[in-house]
Amino acid sequence: MPVASDVEAVARDGGATDDETAGDETAGDGLPVNEVFYSLQGEGRLAGVPSVFVRTAGCNLRCWFCDSYDTSWEPSGAWLDVDSIVEEVRSYEQADHVVLTGGEPLIHEESVRLLDELSDAGYHTTVETNGTIHRDAAIDLASVSPKLSSSAPTPERDPKGDGEWAERHEERRIDVDALAALVDDYESQLKFVVTDGDDLPEIAAVVDRVREASTTGVRDDEVLLMPEGMTRDQLDRTRNEVAELAIEYGYRYTPRLHVDLWNDAKGT
Repeated sequence: MPVASDVEAVARDGGATDDETAGDETAGDGLPVNEVFYSLQGEGRLAGVPSVFVRTAGCNLRCWFCDSYDTSWEPSGAWLDVDSIVEEVRSYEQADHVVLTGGEPLIHEESVRLLDELSDAGYHTTVETNGTIHRDAAIDLASVSPKLSSSAPTPERDPKGDGEWAERHEERRIDVDALAALVDDYESQLKFVVTDGDDLPEIAAVVDRVREASTTGVRDDEVLLMPEGMTRDQLDRTRNEVAELAIEYGYRYTPRLHVDLWNDAKGT
């Protein structure tokens, strides 16, 4: 099983991150950390690699299917200084790969300092981002997950049942300039959560827009299709269809390895 650090316990006991602060760019001494744990990277081209995960709280979007509800819909965590976070990462001596995830970690300016310090310490870093924010940081792999229209928290799909975030989410979910800058500046992958085959024309359209806006372009093997599902049962209903779509369109399929192994357990 994955291993969680003491930081996770501190974060759980800390005060909740203010929703409006968590929903926009923030600055301050440290980062709101929801959890730190050691596990296997479950998604993307590095699936299966032992990794330390630093999960920040706060997001500028609200996908109805978010698999880290307490970093977006109900953001919670403790503000920890960067040195403390790096110390916790170092405690997992087996790993030389760190995944900075969320929520949306790039809403926090201090993420840049954290990434720079991790790079100086010799770690390979992956940043899992929704692609709406670009920052100049020591990022070895930008794992960019643009959000499709099917992610919108409409009243019938909103976890809170009121659809309050639907309009803001729709306005913010795609920023082609930020996507192009991430693709141009970093080794990257575009990872799309697929609910069904109706998503594919929109995916192709987003990829075309990024190709047009970027100078380096996006290869088909840098486009990853990932089945939507937070539990094994949900993945059982979607993975085969998504794999067939990847074959049909010439994109890559990525599993949700952590869900296959540990279902929806926290800290995986």
